[in-house]
Order: sequence, then structure tokens, then C-alpha cells
Amino acid sequence: MTDLRTPPVNGGDLFSERARQYAIEKPLQRIHILEAGCGWGTGLNLGDLECQVTGVDTDTPELRAHTCERPDLDTWHLGDLRTVPMPPRAFDVVHASYLIERAPHAELVLDRFVAALKPGGLLLVHLRDRNSAFGFLDRKLPRWLRAPGRRRRAKPPRAPRATARGSTRGSARGSTRGAARGAHARVAPARVAHAAAETATDTAGGPGPGAGGELQAPPQAAPGALARGAESAPVRPPAPAPPPRAIYERVASRQGMQWYCVMRGLVIAEEYTSRQALDSLGAGTSLADALCRLVALLSRGRLTADHSEVTLVIRKPENRFARVI
Repeated sequence: MTDLRTPPVNGGDLFSERARQYAIEKPLQRIHILEAGCGWGTGLNLGDLECQVTGVDTDTPELRAHTCERPDLDTWHLGDLRTVPMPPRAFDVVHASYLIERAPHAELVLDRFVAALKPGGLLLVHLRDRNSAFGFLDRKLPRWLRAPGRRRRAKPPRAPRATARGSTRGSARGSTRGAARGAHARVAPARVAHAAAETATDTAGGPGPGAGGELQAPPQAAPGALARGAESAPVRPPAPAPPPRAIYERVASRQGMQWYCVMRGLVIAEEYTSRQALDSLGAGTSLADALCRLVALLSRGRLTADHSEVTLVIRKPENRFARVI
């Protein structure tokens, strides 16, 4: 197993670059990407390269709201990651950022990701190290004392497709989603007006049995007012929700991922450690950094304060009978 240690890099940029390199090595072929953990964060940026992106994540209202707003997903499935559709040997790249530490039955979920990879495919993993001092504090401290969730970064828009087929596909997708959002913008004010009418009627004593014992229908708003409201009221995207709480199973660590790759015959092509979580809190001056160093000292080196995250570029061998030496 290859173990490359270099200075920390930005995991998202690294993953996009490795995915682009993989796609360039396979010309005239559409790259299939599995965006694992699509309900939070951003995806890969392959530029004008042809790709098909499928998202999977657990099903919660917050994760579903963010998934529905992502323009880079061609299709997505939310539910139990042990059962959501992931056809075997169907994806060239599996991108799992900040997922392994918050996924229950993480080792089984990883097995599904590996089975869904084509031979020679890439498994791109970014996680918070369970065996770091930051990971220890993150799972032991109360939620209101723990560090705020990872910041969602705005993803640059995907560049237009170079081929005629890709351009047609991109424009059709954009027009379809634009029409759907426009329809939502027209329908939403009608629902708001209807709800307001029901509230006003209920405050005045209805809808309910009137003088003749009949149900009184709520008053209807004028069509012209609805049209004007639809034009003036903008549709606001949902506010960013906090990330799901991390579980930190044993595989969600640098040593755990190394062990997993050895047992499954996978090759770690690149490995990096970083202090993104600590740097976001002001490393060297914040209380969290001081606590991490204290925990590392009390643990006698078992928990490290040198990093908080691990970035791994893992490759599935072309031959499943090959052994990694």
C-alpha cells in the first residue's frame, strides 16, 4: 500500500484535479460519478468534460432540501446507504466528503462504494479523523460547545459542454429545471394567499357552520393579485442547515482507512492530513486549539493535535485477484 505524506492541500481542488486526470485518460467515454453525501457540501468540478453525476445520502428534510437545490446532479437517491440503489461496477469515481464519520455501519457503506466502482476507479475520501484530538472533542463535547459544521462553499457553475450532444443535454436540463422553478414561483404565492385567507376567515369565526348550518368557503384572492405577487415575490433558497452529527466509527480514522484498504486489496495512491477544522476556528489562538493540545498531552500521543482531517485518493485495482505488496 502506497503511503504518500505531503503538506496539506485543499481536498476539494485535489479531488477535482484527480477526477479530471482520470477522465482525460479515458477519452470518448462519459465518466460516471457517485456523489456520496450529496445532501451537504459541493461536488467535483470537471469543467467541460462529459460526466453523469448520481447522488446518494441519508434522507432527512435538511439533506433533501439541499439535494433538490443542486444543479450538478443528474439523479439522486436518498435513504439508508445500505440499501439505496448503487449498481455494481457502474461508477468511475466515488466522491465521499465528510460522510464516513457520520454514516452508521460505515464499513458496510464503504463496501458498497467499492463494489459500485469500476476496476481502476477512484474512491475519493475526506473525513475527520476519529483518532485526532479534535475528533475526540467533537464526539465527547455537547453539541453547543463543539465546533460549527464545515462551511459549505459555493461551487462554480459547470462550464458548457464542448460537444453538440452535451450542449443539448445541458440546455435541456437547464430549461427543464428553470421551468420547474418558475412553476414553483407561480404556485407558492397562491398557497400563501390561500393560507392567509383561511387564517382571516378562521379568526372571523369560520370556516365553520354559519347561520344556516352550512360550511362557509374561504374567500378567494383575485387572479390579478396572484399574478402580481408571483412576479414580485422572489423564491429564496433554503437556509444552510447544520451538518448531521458525526458518529465516528472505528474505520473513520487514518489508521482505520489504512486497515480497510489493506483488507480489501485497495491502493492508497495519495494521503494528506490537514487542519481545516482547527484553522477555521483560528488555530493557535482559539480555545479549541488549546483543548486539542491538552487532550493530546493527556493521551500521551495516542490522540494527535497535528491534524483534524484526512484526505485519501484510493484506487481500485484493475485485477481483483491482484495483491497489494
